[in-house]
Amino acid sequence: MKKTKMDVVIEETRQILREYSLCDYCLGRMFASKLRLVSHKNLGKKIRKITKQNKPKSCYLCKNLMPELGTFLNKILDMSKEYEFSTFLIGAILKPSILDRDDIVRSKFKLRGIAGIKSDVTREMGKQFGKKTRSRVDYQNPDIVITIDFKKDQCDIKPKALFLQGRYTKEARGIPQKQVSCNRCDGKGCFACDFHGISEFNSVEGHIAKFLFEKFGAQQAKITWIGSEDQSSLVLGNGRPFFVKVINPHKRRVTIPKKVNLGNISVLNLHVVSKIPTEQIKFKTEVMLEITTEKDLTLEALNVLKCLKDMPIAISENLPWQNQKRIYDVKIKKMDTKSFTVMMTLDGGIPLKRLVTGNNVEPNISMLLENGCKCITFDFHKIVSSD
Repeated sequence: MKKTKMDVVIEETRQILREYSLCDYCLGRMFASKLRLVSHKNLGKKIRKITKQNKPKSCYLCKNLMPELGTFLNKILDMSKEYEFSTFLIGAILKPSILDRDDIVRSKFKLRGIAGIKSDVTREMGKQFGKKTRSRVDYQNPDIVITIDFKKDQCDIKPKALFLQGRYTKEARGIPQKQVSCNRCDGKGCFACDFHGISEFNSVEGHIAKFLFEKFGAQQAKITWIGSEDQSSLVLGNGRPFFVKVINPHKRRVTIPKKVNLGNISVLNLHVVSKIPTEQIKFKTEVMLEITTEKDLTLEALNVLKCLKDMPIAISENLPWQNQKRIYDVKIKKMDTKSFTVMMTLDGGIPLKRLVTGNNVEPNISMLLENGCKCITFDFHKIVSSD
């Protein structure tokens, strides 16, 4: 009579158990793929019942790690309560001795095509954790990654970073764009700055970061700016675009109003995106410059600045090549004998103060007027990007 697959399994089981005592999990794993069964524990129980073998006090292979996974499950269930997630991935660090014993048994009895014990640990933990939390395993892009270190008896949870896009306006002078890093850790994060990387919140970056820390329960916020401004500049109109990477967020399902008021700073249309662009984003700005001159000027003299429209602007940065930008519109208003304003629409990336003084920017306003000029303030009224 031809032997069934189960008959073969029973014979192999008896050979293995003559030399090694295995728990139900490890025993079932040895033959689950051959019998195309999912539950390693149930298969182990069935095989043990057929062979009339008693359950051992200690498993040679896992040293009772598999039957005691519930202890670690409770740990990660408790830790995960701090996080919002719908997908997860579990990783495991096992003692080398366990991996070695697993290899010995599989090699000695020529058990091919079966999952290693490390895979079985993560599989079993994932199955139970997903059932308890009503979440699912995601191998590509999980909301949280759980690492269980069985060597050190420790568990760690790392949430996936969130990427956001929005705009901000700044309606008061004296607020810098960027926040100075914590002077103890240089922005890396330490106890002194509560691991934020910044210890004060008196800039555009600081105000936005503080809002994100509170809203998402995040640890750090790394902002990518689309352009920059001076501390004395205003950012009006539709606001300046920016992207932000929110690191270690505890909350993910957050509702953000279309407009968030943060004192003299407003955040507009902040929303989640899939990633932050890696390529440079081109943008145009509409900016008002307030300029003073060394010598008196006339309105007729100022009209020469209209030639800047559609003229290439060459910017030298001590490099073998020049970066060329363009000005698309110029509107001039004389204030008094030694001051005027210019409203310009121009490519982003033109250094505005240098456009006025003429430091490695040609043509420039001082050169065209044949008059030493100085930019007092420049305010952004509109910024249009390709986002």
